[in-house]
Amino acid sequence: MRKGIAFTLSASDRQRLRAIIANPMSSQKHVWRARIVLLSGDGRGTSAIMAETGKSKTCMWRWQERFMHEGVDGLLRDKSRPPGKPPIPPERVAELVRLTQEMPPHEATHCTLRAMAKVAGLAASTVHAIWKAHGLSPHRWRQFKLSNDPAFADKLHDIVGLYVSPPAHAVLLSFDEKSQIQALDRTQPGLPMKKGRAGTMTHDYKRHGTTTLFAALNVLDGTVIAQNMQRHRHQEFICRYVGTRETSSVNS
Repeated sequence: MRKGIAFTLSASDRQRLRAIIANPMSSQKHVWRARIVLLSGDGRGTSAIMAETGKSKTCMWRWQERFMHEGVDGLLRDKSRPPGKPPIPPERVAELVRLTQEMPPHEATHCTLRAMAKVAGLAASTVHAIWKAHGLSPHRWRQFKLSNDPAFADKLHDIVGLYVSPPAHAVLLSFDEKSQIQALDRTQPGLPMKKGRAGTMTHDYKRHGTTTLFAALNVLDGTVIAQNMQRHRHQEFICRYVGTRETSSVNS
């Protein structure tokens, strides 16, 4: 053993160390620490202990010294290590959260991770950890739009009430149009998918103008009645609306 380290194993200490080694539930680090002390107590030399345990000389001396001062209990615990960096003060965390919830100080739609780290004077990883801990996602938005119509609430009540409780023996349709749909097609026909090969298509396309989709949803049974038309005028809208009513009457 190193100069300044000397101890004698008692019978009770030997019993505890052997029990640690024999216990299959013991942690491996506790096992090799116990073996270092047992071999040292048996008078084995430094080189022999290093060969049997596979540990370095400094590691062996460390646990010999720990046992000399603290006994077997000192082998079963690790000394706490001080953190490498001091934690962020709560006031700085609160300031970062406040800045995140406000409009960005520069010309941007939202504050990015690196931009906020530069403004707050913190590392980007620290900003990310604070955002995650507070459930903040500045890059995500939920959109909404409220009507300015003074009678909006009454109209909404009427429409929703109609869907929830439609009149008896009536066909309820939700009708709308989608205009300016690009009618696109590939410049060349592709090959179909087959075993061992994915379907193919050209990367470029050609335009065929625009089209308008008129569609009606039968709220009662979920049937969708749709038709494309070349133009988007009140004539097409009325024509499609009348055609939808006639189709629904035939189906009913």
